[in-house]
Amino acid sequence: MQLWKKSVIVIVVVIVGWLLFTKVLFKASTSPTYQTAQVTRGTIVAALTGSGIVSTANNVEVTTQASGVVKKITVKNGDSVKSGQKIADLELDEEGRQRYSSALSSYQSAQNALAGSRASLYSQQSSMFAANQKFINGAAAQDLATNDPTYIQQNADWLAAEANYKRQLAVITQSQNALNAASISLRQSSPSLYAPISGKLSGFSLQLGSVITAQTTTSGSSSSQKIANVTTNAIPTISVNITQIDVPKLAIGDKATITLDAYTDKTFTGKVVSIDTVGSATSGVTSYPTVIALDEVNPDIFPNMSATANIITDSKTDVLIVPSSAVKTSNGESSVQTMDKNGKISTVSVTIGISSDSETEIISGLSEGDTVVTAVIAPKTTTTNSTGGTSVFSTFGAGRGVGGAAGGGNVRVIRGN
Repeated sequence: MQLWKKSVIVIVVVIVGWLLFTKVLFKASTSPTYQTAQVTRGTIVAALTGSGIVSTANNVEVTTQASGVVKKITVKNGDSVKSGQKIADLELDEEGRQRYSSALSSYQSAQNALAGSRASLYSQQSSMFAANQKFINGAAAQDLATNDPTYIQQNADWLAAEANYKRQLAVITQSQNALNAASISLRQSSPSLYAPISGKLSGFSLQLGSVITAQTTTSGSSSSQKIANVTTNAIPTISVNITQIDVPKLAIGDKATITLDAYTDKTFTGKVVSIDTVGSATSGVTSYPTVIALDEVNPDIFPNMSATANIITDSKTDVLIVPSSAVKTSNGESSVQTMDKNGKISTVSVTIGISSDSETEIISGLSEGDTVVTAVIAPKTTTTNSTGGTSVFSTFGAGRGVGGAAGGGNVRVIRGN
């Protein structure tokens, strides 16, 4: 009998204890968990990001329309070359010789046209001076009235001769331009290949005996083919696309840090030198090309490399800073939730300043050292077993899940009352 009573008492104590335990656990599981951070004072940098490529502005292609076999090479890849320097000679094939002869004929024709224009200029100049002298020694010397027929005729002859002279000057300019164009065409068809500008030769792979074939367009006209590049020592530039939301924040001279996909462990610096405020729209998305010049020349940076730029638009020192996740903005009004020493949560209106990727400046409403709520983790709901009761094991698991999720970050985790 005594043993039976003791057993009943133990069972009652276990049941009461279990009920108290589950009540406390359920209460804990229904309380939210707060992630908090301290208001600090420091430096904040506002920046925006754009992606793009290294520009080819300091790079010119070496091209030719000639065709034949490479017979002589005077440079090698990586050499520094001067504008007009010969880099190779070809033995032209039949089509190459025909193309070169045609270009040479056009060049000589342009030379003759220029010479004829200059000869005509002398004649026009002589006629202009003769008409001028006739007017000075005639109507002007006789002090004739401007409405006198002789005055009108001699003055008109002089003005006409002067107009013909000036027109001939324009003809000479036109003839010179035609000769320049013919010269370029002749050089493109020439058996000798030349550097178009001064710089460093790259992408040059011709070898003795290499065959260069003729290239034509779909219409049958001659087209050029690239055989190398010449790169100048100009500072490389990065062209990035900026969204319409970010472009008003930009200004010429803004500093930037650049990373290249080719060099993930390196960071380069530069500044904004150009902003195309006209922009372009593609598939309903408007972007504005922005050019960033690097601070120094780097031979390891090649044209068309993919780049990402972080452009610094503003920075402030000795200001109050909170994690951006703590700030809530609605209808132009910003607020944060604060927690006092007793764990009480309050909502405070604040005035914010600039923001970085992860932090926001607080102009007013908070003090250094205040505790702000950066996240509220809602409790997990308990599950119901097959008999309709609450599973104490699911409640226990939910409590561990909240604590585990909050404990992974570098913030304070506080369970609400």
